Amino acid sequence: MKSAVVVFPGSNCDRDMAEALRLVTGEAPTMVWHRESDLPAGLDLIAIPGGFSYGDYLRSGAMAAQSPVMRAVKEAADRGVFVLGVCNGFQVLTEARLLPGALMRNAGIAFVGRDVAISVENSQSAFTSRYAAGETISVPVAHHDGNFQADTATLDRLEGEGRVAFRYAADVNGSARGIAGILNEAGNVLGMMPHPERAVEPAHGSEAGRRLFEGLLEGITHPA
Repeated sequence: MKSAVVVFPGSNCDRDMAEALRLVTGEAPTMVWHRESDLPAGLDLIAIPGGFSYGDYLRSGAMAAQSPVMRAVKEAADRGVFVLGVCNGFQVLTEARLLPGALMRNAGIAFVGRDVAISVENSQSAFTSRYAAGETISVPVAHHDGNFQADTATLDRLEGEGRVAFRYAADVNGSARGIAGILNEAGNVLGMMPHPERAVEPAHGSEAGRRLFEGLLEGITHPA
């Protein structure tokens, strides 16, 4: 599986993401600086990691969404390349309009950093195929602006089309309907606030996130 990790000024989870991909796939991803206008040829997966791109100035992810590389990311997503945005990466994907909604300041105006329980709402995507629908897993979160919001029509559409991938078992940030991760219409773009790359080894205290990467690897190398 050929992958790339996009790096912005202020990204601080890019190496975590790269290591998770290396551990699961056996191949280190290409690190792509945000000023690049092209991506490596033949990519199967583009990962947009967590952190504080551009220091979260203006709005979280808003400035990163205008980086030159994002045009190439959009074009790749349109071609069916898988795109995974985690935490700040999720914020970037909504600001770039690859996913609907917005990530607002947490309810309670406090940074949340701890392991949380999330339920798997859709096990039919490549990202979630190694989980059972309704299964609850433990994955870390670390965010200040993780409160997912969208208008009622958009929320209903996400629910009705099975595009809610993960949901918080208990409210941690005020997200509408407890949404922790969503898919695009084609199912090849996932944005989620919890950090699966921080739950891939026994030393992490949970290996629940590893199955997300394993499912992707299987779906890419042995498509149905």
